[in-house]
Amino acid sequence: MRIVLIADSFPPEKTSAAIQLRDLAKEIVNRGHDLTVILPSSTISCRYKITLVDGYQVLRLKSFKIKDMNKIRRTVNEFLMPFLMRYNLSKSPYSNKSWDIIIWYSPSIFHGPLVKALKRKSNSKAYLIIRDIFPEWALDLGLIKRGITYSFFKFIANYQYKLADTIGVQAQGNLVYFKSFMKRQKPVIQVLPNWLGKSPLDPCSILLNNTPLSGKKVFVYAGNMGVAQGMEIILNLAIIKKDRSDVGFLFVGRGSELIKLKCIAEEYNLKNVIFRDEIHPNEISRLYDQCFAGIVALSHHHKSHNIPGKFLTYMQNGLPCFANINAGNDLADLIRDKRIGCVSETNNLNDLSNLFDRFILEVNADRNISDRCRLFFEEEFSVEKVFKKIIKATEI
Repeated sequence: MRIVLIADSFPPEKTSAAIQLRDLAKEIVNRGHDLTVILPSSTISCRYKITLVDGYQVLRLKSFKIKDMNKIRRTVNEFLMPFLMRYNLSKSPYSNKSWDIIIWYSPSIFHGPLVKALKRKSNSKAYLIIRDIFPEWALDLGLIKRGITYSFFKFIANYQYKLADTIGVQAQGNLVYFKSFMKRQKPVIQVLPNWLGKSPLDPCSILLNNTPLSGKKVFVYAGNMGVAQGMEIILNLAIIKKDRSDVGFLFVGRGSELIKLKCIAEEYNLKNVIFRDEIHPNEISRLYDQCFAGIVALSHHHKSHNIPGKFLTYMQNGLPCFANINAGNDLADLIRDKRIGCVSETNNLNDLSNLFDRFILEVNADRNISDRCRLFFEEEFSVEKVFKKIIKATEI
């Protein structure tokens, strides 16, 4: 089949979304389908740029910059993005191409007009992979308030929902939010968990033996450090545990809260904490080989259910999970039921400290926990299983 995948994140970006979409693209091609990936780009000088990557075509369409900028300008640019992409697509060799299946990834919530144009032209099925329920999560975290701004984003989000024949959400709990849509025949809402392909084994540029964390049980956090993660309580935990000579904390990545976290670490002269810039995803497995556990952090203000991509990388590499997340998140039940780590939902530092001590004892005593993590990944989060679900949902 001819399949088009629309997104705004893809390698060479190093985000979890980019890696997931790369792995999905590889799986589509491995199954014998013809794939085109369509992306916006602010860096190309012409209307479009076509590259061949691992047997599929990547079509980058000229658009405005939509990342790492102030919120107002980003909103304007994202709103204009699908219209510019439609116009520049019409000037490309793909202007008359039709597809059997349209898959698009949200965020961004603004791809709707482009999807509508392709769907009308191709008369094809459309599958929306939605990871963040926006603007709801921004409302929960206090980043926006109910009013004109919220209503605008809500309208845009609902518009893209109505274009989909099937919507894949990442957790069972997210189905509750879409119950009003589920009362209709269209779209169909189903759980489509996050996924990863086989992990490469490139050497890692971070060698903990050459750092103050050498010989310690290292708790690693690899990913974005922003408001949505609520990372400050993890750093406060490191402050409480600074006199423990057997444990350390490694934070790898970037984000809006990174400078704040570094300042706190410097203020308390934390010798048990180090920060490193984000690394290439192919280095992740060798990084985790040096660590004791993986950290998942989500702000307690969240009301939606979220299973972060970093959690999948921990499971794939047999790394037990230590988590501080919002109450009621489906992820808490998964961690407890599968016995793959410990999780706190109280956002209380004393609770987290006690859980931390218990976690270390339990992991030391449990020889099979790494095997359970890997088995859980294979059963739930393999890219093969996810793509089969998408294909089944889009069967004509």
